[in-house]
Amino acid sequence: MAWTVLGWTMGTGARLSPSCVPGTWTGETCIPSSRRPWWRSPALSCVWPSTPRSPPTSQVVWLPEPGHSHRFQVLSVATDGKVLLWQGIGAGQLQLTEGFALVMQQLPRSTKLKKHPRGETEVGATAVAFSSFDPRLFILGTEGGFPLKCSLAAGEAALTRMPSSVPLRAPAQFTFSPHGGPIYSVSCSPFHRNLFLSAGTDGHVHLYSMLQAPPLTSLQLSLKYLFAVRWSPVRPLVFAAASGKGDVQLFDLQKSSQKPTVLIKQTQDESPVYCLEFNSQQTQLLAAGDAQGTVKVWQLSTEFTEQGPREAEDLDCLAAEVAT
Repeated sequence: MAWTVLGWTMGTGARLSPSCVPGTWTGETCIPSSRRPWWRSPALSCVWPSTPRSPPTSQVVWLPEPGHSHRFQVLSVATDGKVLLWQGIGAGQLQLTEGFALVMQQLPRSTKLKKHPRGETEVGATAVAFSSFDPRLFILGTEGGFPLKCSLAAGEAALTRMPSSVPLRAPAQFTFSPHGGPIYSVSCSPFHRNLFLSAGTDGHVHLYSMLQAPPLTSLQLSLKYLFAVRWSPVRPLVFAAASGKGDVQLFDLQKSSQKPTVLIKQTQDESPVYCLEFNSQQTQLLAAGDAQGTVKVWQLSTEFTEQGPREAEDLDCLAAEVAT
């Protein structure tokens, strides 16, 4: 049997067991037990409520439970526009505790968006990333290509008839200028509260400030899709992107804002690289998964692990720029 590595979300260190949360194309979110063999059914699982066929789960992430540093929740996003927060309740179960829904009529009009056909109200969520500075703040990528700034603290009810066992709220606070196609990945800067990256089917990476709708800069990295983008956890001006042409590109914005510093050929047949992650504990390691079902771990040189002089100041200057 051949496997395609589409994505993963991992726990943090030894705090968490199990540490991997997969989402499925049938809308299921699972927490497998690390004590069970991989071929057996997961220890915890849940499905979207009250739907004959659930929409695909786009991404799942771990979230620390407020007030409990060693307890975690799971947040899932899906192409029907639902953002759901789950709590493990033991005995092999997950419980839905909070829910949000993206509805076109409730999106902030901070930028001009394409008109949707009459009756099409849900906005499909394709990617999610949380702020490193505010645990309630997160960025969503969408099928429409526009990022959304959202909040878990949102109180407004969502104007939707989608079935849900919990009340659904409208999380969107700000709409950013769109890509030329759906967004597949977003990543918030661990060094600046207002900066985030997005990547999508148009082959571009956009660098946004949360304070304005247009991107600060747009980099065309590929003529094919970009499936993942991640900020470095140790270098403020370094990020990596995974492309549909089989490569991993490493950018150092201190050296160039247009060309990758290093291009790593992950697959020889140019099959897509779907996901990548830096290792925040062993900072010289970068893992990438591809369509061949292979996860490769690359060792980075000190060029990408040691912060340069004035790098934090240069990032602040970049964040202060105004898009033209």
